[in-house]
Amino acid sequence: MLRAAGAKRRRAVVAFALMPVVAGCGGAEFANEERAAPAITVSAVVTVKRVAVAPARFGAGTVELLASNQSATSQRVQLRSVRLAGGGTRLAQSTGPINPGGAASLKADLSPGTYIVSVRSSAIEPATIVVGARRGSGSDRLLQP
Repeated sequence: MLRAAGAKRRRAVVAFALMPVVAGCGGAEFANEERAAPAITVSAVVTVKRVAVAPARFGAGTVELLASNQSATSQRVQLRSVRLAGGGTRLAQSTGPINPGGAASLKADLSPGTYIVSVRSSAIEPATIVVGARRGSGSDRLLQP
């Protein structure tokens, strides 16, 4: 009886040890699809005189526009395309109202071309963004989603 329990225990240990080997077996094909370029954050600040954006030049891809309102009145920041390279989709997005001292963000997938970041007030000068060729793939970059 003691011998039977030892044999069962040995079989269980061997089976447990072989599980990773068996689980690693699979098909020979592995689809290593290119990942999209990581999103970048573009900062915009609204002052009494103008909208400032940094960086103002970057490659096409997903962008999060983080806008801060440093003016004395509530503002809505708008991102819109002005001139796009062939085949680009026109874009017009805006934030909700941003109170003085507040911030808001919006996400957009920008194609190559020229964009304007503005507010409704004609007294505040808009900023221009120039978007170049698509940014490189996110593959081969550690700790990227």
